[in-house]
Amino acid sequence: MSATDPTRINLRTSAEAKAMIERAAALMGTTVSAFMLQHAYEAARHVVADNDTLLLSQQAFEAFVSACENPPPPNEALRELMARLKPDAH
Repeated sequence: MSATDPTRINLRTSAEAKAMIERAAALMGTTVSAFMLQHAYEAARHVVADNDTLLLSQQAFEAFVSACENPPPPNEALRELMARLKPDAH
């Protein structure tokens, strides 16, 4: 099976939800499967985009860039951690 082969998603729902979905699909002139796939896919894209996107104010973005470009010197805790991670430190 290749990545482009169709696969199945099976759902169980109440009779009320099924009737509502069937009615909505009919009103849009499409099949129940096409209706559900389109709307589930759009919802999934929004959820993933919301999870994968980080929004910062201009001030926060500038502070982030500044910290990346001008990092503070390592403190004692960071020096100790790095010493433990060095392969020759064992």
